[in-house]
Amino acid sequence: MSEEAFRCGYVALVGRPNVGKSTLLNGLLGQKISITSHRPQTTRHRILGIKTLAAAQIVYVDTPGLHQGDRKALNRAINKAAVTALHSVDVVAFMVEGTRWDTEDQWILDKLRDVQVPIILVVNKVDLLEDRALLLPHLQSLAARFPFADVVPLSARERDNLDSFEACVVRHLPQAPPIYPEDQITDRSERFLAAERVREKLFRKLGQEVPYGLTVEIEQFKQEGNLRRIHALIWVDRDSHKAIVIGKGGVLLKEVGSEARRDLEQLFDGKVFLQLWVKVKAGWADDERALRSLGYGGEE
Repeated sequence: MSEEAFRCGYVALVGRPNVGKSTLLNGLLGQKISITSHRPQTTRHRILGIKTLAAAQIVYVDTPGLHQGDRKALNRAINKAAVTALHSVDVVAFMVEGTRWDTEDQWILDKLRDVQVPIILVVNKVDLLEDRALLLPHLQSLAARFPFADVVPLSARERDNLDSFEACVVRHLPQAPPIYPEDQITDRSERFLAAERVREKLFRKLGQEVPYGLTVEIEQFKQEGNLRRIHALIWVDRDSHKAIVIGKGGVLLKEVGSEARRDLEQLFDGKVFLQLWVKVKAGWADDERALRSLGYGGEE
């Protein structure tokens, strides 16, 4: 393959919360980089997932779910991270869910009208459709809403039709040399990945309200040979949430620590000693200075 024919560029995965962007990224890479849960807004940061092929390098940008309403500083930071990505990529993959189309999808599509790069419509979760005969007319109606470069139905969870999506992405990338080494799969540090894995376990175990009032900060990350010593601090918004996160007799926190440690040992291919603490930082999600100190809002 000649250097001139090699294609490389950035591809933003955008859509409303919980349409499956992180699941798609993990499926495309063949390993978990972005955390997932059934809760909307699990992803709070832009995360790069780098896929190097024989003739192309695709730098996927997994973005937080775009959502209406900026009630708190955290919501504004999440939306800003996603919107900023739209204007610094070569291709946009706009994800929607099955035959569902709501006001938030339309709101995002309206934001995409100013984007000057190819936009691929990705219709996810087609495996969950009870009547597949409804899919084709739905795709036709979506295609009439906007001049999409391509329309690709797929199932990120089942990894169905991901090859077609990837081939479609490559066609729209500019001819350019690779940006990253071929063995690199993300731009994020081990420290960041550790915090995200702890937060994922919390999101999966906690009730409706608590996950949105917590974040995870790595206070210490030391590597000693093949052992990583990680001290993680879980910040919550109120005292009642602290008790819930710890659980009766500390059971829930122990479960979170055990599951996160197993995940991290697999990710890092080595032993992990993980300690968790819970502290209250009232109003952190609506405090812009606190958000910056916790790593939010700095993704220009």
